[in-house]
Amino acid sequence: MRYLPLLLLAICSQILFAQEDSIPPQRATDSLPPAIKGVRSLPAESAEITIKDYKIISHSRDTIYLDTTLTIKKEYRYNYIKKDDFELMPFANVGQPYNYLGVDFERVNPFPRLGATARHFNYLEVEDIEYFNVATPMTELFFKTTFEQGQLLDAMLTFNTSRRLNFSIAYKGFRSLGKYQFNQVESGNFRTTFNYLTANGRYSIRGHIAAQDIDTEENGGLLDKELQFESEDPEFQDRSRIDVVLTDATSKILGKRYFMEHQYKLLRKVKDSSQKELTALAIGHQFNYETKFYQFMQAARNDFFGDENSVILTPINDKASLKIMYNEVSATFSNRILGELKGYAGLYNYNYFFDSILLTGDGQQIDNQLEGEEIMVGASYAKKIGDFLVNGKGAYTVSGELTSSILDASAGYVINDKHHLTASIHSSSRLPDFNFLLYQSEYQNYNWQNTATFENQSVNSLQFKLESSFWGNLSAKYTTIDNYTYFSSDATAEQIELGQENAFVTPKQEGNSVNHLKLKYNKEFRLGKWALNNTVMYQNVSQTNTVLNVPELVTRNTLYFSSDVFKKAMYIQTGVTFKYFTEYTMDAYNPLLGEFYIQNREELGGFPMLDFFINAKIRQTRVYLKAEHFNSSFTGNTFYAAPNYPYRDFVIRFGLVWNFFS
Repeated sequence: MRYLPLLLLAICSQILFAQEDSIPPQRATDSLPPAIKGVRSLPAESAEITIKDYKIISHSRDTIYLDTTLTIKKEYRYNYIKKDDFELMPFANVGQPYNYLGVDFERVNPFPRLGATARHFNYLEVEDIEYFNVATPMTELFFKTTFEQGQLLDAMLTFNTSRRLNFSIAYKGFRSLGKYQFNQVESGNFRTTFNYLTANGRYSIRGHIAAQDIDTEENGGLLDKELQFESEDPEFQDRSRIDVVLTDATSKILGKRYFMEHQYKLLRKVKDSSQKELTALAIGHQFNYETKFYQFMQAARNDFFGDENSVILTPINDKASLKIMYNEVSATFSNRILGELKGYAGLYNYNYFFDSILLTGDGQQIDNQLEGEEIMVGASYAKKIGDFLVNGKGAYTVSGELTSSILDASAGYVINDKHHLTASIHSSSRLPDFNFLLYQSEYQNYNWQNTATFENQSVNSLQFKLESSFWGNLSAKYTTIDNYTYFSSDATAEQIELGQENAFVTPKQEGNSVNHLKLKYNKEFRLGKWALNNTVMYQNVSQTNTVLNVPELVTRNTLYFSSDVFKKAMYIQTGVTFKYFTEYTMDAYNPLLGEFYIQNREELGGFPMLDFFINAKIRQTRVYLKAEHFNSSFTGNTFYAAPNYPYRDFVIRFGLVWNFFS
């Protein structure tokens, strides 16, 4: 409760300065405060600057308006990764990995990536970067408390020199010591963007620079969970007294990226009265250069990863690096009747490497580099035909060994204003991530090269979605995976008993098909100022060998109350969220690889998670106060995010999101 005075101070200070006429007459239509209206000269047809003049543009060029409302969806996204984490299970400390409660196998990137996927939840890829088009400078501050000696702050400023040239600069800084020993995490995500359109609309360019690092202390989990955690001994209620496996290990990810794409319209025919584009023919170019490495460091050997005969050199300093450069040229033809058709050719250069070639004790050579280039050709098409919207894109590799093909297609139908139906398919075939194909470590058991034995992993999926304001949102997805690639341990029962399960983790491919079915339903019921928001997910896996583990049922239910208070000077939402997933053999975490691996010996889950929250909106500020997992003290210490890695105890956290304009 030590954050309650801060909340009251923030609320009271805002109320004192709040003006009643700054509140919009209808909450569904959010507008800007009078202070920024009429700041600059506007076109004759525009009466004032509104919230719709502040646009956020995704990598795929989808555009939304800045949203300063307070909704239950905002509550779900108010977390470290700023995404709804319904299908994820967080570890005890902020910034640690998330285990998977639900899985999707569609690939956005057609090429293999570095690996260490458990450490990439906060790493912003090309498709995660947002661009802006604003009427006046706008700032957004995102703040949230963490676990001991640290805070989370994401600050973004976007501005322009004209309506056609926009810039943004942002930095997300974070540090959290954590409740357990050797559990500190810190990270920094810097990004800056620009986008420009000429006055005649023929030439456009946009790009970004991103520099990111994530530093983590790796403690390997609890050393004696039965005695010190599950026994609920009062002596260990202070979690810093619990012994952990590792006390000298850290991992790090560092990446830098330079991205740019531009387009010139050779032909552009517009309708004079509306300036709507009737026909256009454009040529384009895209460039992406990125360097990244994953590093695991340890001061001395530990039996957790292998005995005294399994170490090549100490201290441990494993480092896998990847450099990629992608160039793409394209031609796009668009017509109001025929739709938009794009064809392109791309050249992908990659260099995945370690410091030196390794000769193992049995005479096997482990290369230090995978280097080459891929030439890919592809096309995309989009067209709206009445109430139908058709999209499709595909690509095929004509030269190279990493990727074979990728195809995405969808068809949407607007039944009416309240019902929307979509069907989509995905098909792709490519090699798994680089760390499955080649890896080197100072621990002998973590050296392998599978370039000659691993085959392309193929994914084929079919999905149907119904979005309805009356019936709710329902999605059904069926996926088949061939040559499913995963990590698992070859340790014997005796070695596992000695705590050496991680010493024998290796990559594998499943020779039989794995089939995955996922049904997901969301619906909110409202009665006056009360609402009940429900999300339920069912999963079923059909497989010859147990290589994919997911819970059968995951549910999240939020009962909350919403209302204006203080003569409409503040809007509040308060309620309780219940989350639960059925017991299953939850994947274990390997800190050396930064990956999860399959284990089939221990079932975890089946415990409730209850959060109480009070959120408030004053003008353009949203204030958040949450009591997380407040039921932990009376449901027993059986809550785990992965084997030997507990979920967090009861904690009160505070934060805010503040938009202001100039």
